[in-house]
Amino acid sequence: MINDRYYVKIVPQKGDTVHRFHVRRRHVWTALGMLAAIVFGCVLFGALQVGHARAQVAALRAQTLTQRKTLEGIDRQTDVLRRQLQAVQKQNTEIKALIGVPTHAARANAKLTSWVRTGPMLRKVEARVAVLARASQVTVHDADSMKTLAMRVLNMAHLRSLARARLVAAIPSIDPVAGAAVIGCFCYRTYPDVEFHEGVDLGADYGDPVRAAAAGTVVAAGWDGGYGIKIDIDHGNGYHTWYAHLSKVDVSVGEHVYKGEKIARVGATGFATGPHLHYQIMYQGTPINPAPFLHGVPANVLADLP
Repeated sequence: MINDRYYVKIVPQKGDTVHRFHVRRRHVWTALGMLAAIVFGCVLFGALQVGHARAQVAALRAQTLTQRKTLEGIDRQTDVLRRQLQAVQKQNTEIKALIGVPTHAARANAKLTSWVRTGPMLRKVEARVAVLARASQVTVHDADSMKTLAMRVLNMAHLRSLARARLVAAIPSIDPVAGAAVIGCFCYRTYPDVEFHEGVDLGADYGDPVRAAAAGTVVAAGWDGGYGIKIDIDHGNGYHTWYAHLSKVDVSVGEHVYKGEKIARVGATGFATGPHLHYQIMYQGTPINPAPFLHGVPANVLADLP
């Protein structure tokens, strides 16, 4: 039966010639087998292609999910950095206000307030990072400029502080004999003579140290009539301090002395009834009451300082 023949006739629509050919049964089965093999191969190839495509799609989905999570993490970090940068900008603005520097922080802050909130994730993150980078550059430049200005302001403040300290150091403000009682006032008196007493008498023992009430230059040191041995210190600001009835002088004319420096010893020279220190302050050539200057610079004098 395998060698049975089948006849196939092909009759044209027109024409008289009829084509006829024959095939054996085994040829038919062979052709069908080959066709089945081809169909099975195509189906198998298609299935493999579909499986491969599905695997690629799954891998791409997983990669996309991972990338999205990464982008979301970067996006959250940029939000944190943005808030930190805004806090730094706020601090810079406050510091500028404290040191008296004009502020332009609103312009830098405006760049951060225009935060990108829509669009594809990758494009949005790129735009946010770009905004953050520009604002960061502005803030860094602003901070560097402010640092320079702050150092300048601090240096100026330090110089002004030093200048004021020098002014205060040159104003009489301590008791020359360290806490002695005032035994003779800046006033009219009748003993030991009837006159206006132009200084204060400070009780002290013979030989006690006498200290400069302020920084200055010694312009006189020696005998001066009823004052006995006297030292005159010029403080370079209109103030002179006199220390009289001394027993010994420890400085010389032209010498610069500091506030609190020992300059002499208590005595009873000149017109004195016993050991004590006559302490006198002259301002612009006129005697003033030394009592307010024994324990610091008077408030009204400090108020007049630059």
